[in-house]
Amino acid sequence: MKDRYRTSSRFLATRQKRTKKVTTILQSKDYSGKAVLYMAMELSNAKWKLGFSNGSRDRSVTIAAADWKPFSHQIGLAKEKLHLPEDCPVICCYEAGRDGFWIHRMLEEIGITNLIFDSSSIEVNRRKRRAKTDKVDVKALLRLLQRYLNGERKAVSVVQVPTLDEEDQRRFNRERERLIKEHSAHIARIKSLLIQHGVRTPIDRKFPEWLEATPRDGLGNELGPNLKTELVREYERLQLVKRQIKELHQEQKRRIKEEETKAMKQIITLMQ
Repeated sequence: MKDRYRTSSRFLATRQKRTKKVTTILQSKDYSGKAVLYMAMELSNAKWKLGFSNGSRDRSVTIAAADWKPFSHQIGLAKEKLHLPEDCPVICCYEAGRDGFWIHRMLEEIGITNLIFDSSSIEVNRRKRRAKTDKVDVKALLRLLQRYLNGERKAVSVVQVPTLDEEDQRRFNRERERLIKEHSAHIARIKSLLIQHGVRTPIDRKFPEWLEATPRDGLGNELGPNLKTELVREYERLQLVKRQIKELHQEQKRRIKEEETKAMKQIITLMQ
């Protein structure tokens, strides 16, 4: 447990340093009065809706998702239509969602500054409850982007983009959390199936033997064959999840030991 907290503390410390650095850079810039192409992206599986603005006039187009050639063409066209210099900076934003961070990294790769807005921080009409799957349109995102860049830092929260290593570490932790939930769900399912027939028995390693020993329901009747085979399959899935949790736990211990070994080697090197 201590090792897990130690690893979490290292991750949080690194993230806090990077967050402070990014915030400082953004707050030191004033985009008001400068030639900037503001850009917002509304993402979906098949299409991307792109919104552009020069601060007074807007323009929007739709392209095929992840088609970067027309994407770049539309940026150039937007600069032309909105009477902006060809070399003016492009500042983009999109709402955090299932697309993750790969689009952000691609935008940076082609020289576009990008911000990812936290969905929960985006203002919505209080009279209309916003579903989790509802997307904010590009016009609203453009307005938020301009407000944020012109000094209204509380207008929206910006997601801090992790490094590739940090993102991979998150996957490891999230998989473990998901497996633990699946473990609980399988046990609950088995208990539920049994309780429906007035049966209460421990879900442990002897459970398969109990199933083979002609178990009976609360009225003394033998459990039906379909119920028994369903319980067997559910128990097998439970065992698979248990094995995977154990494998992840062992991998976590190995990584912690590896980190400690590296840290000790660095200390020894510094002492020499």
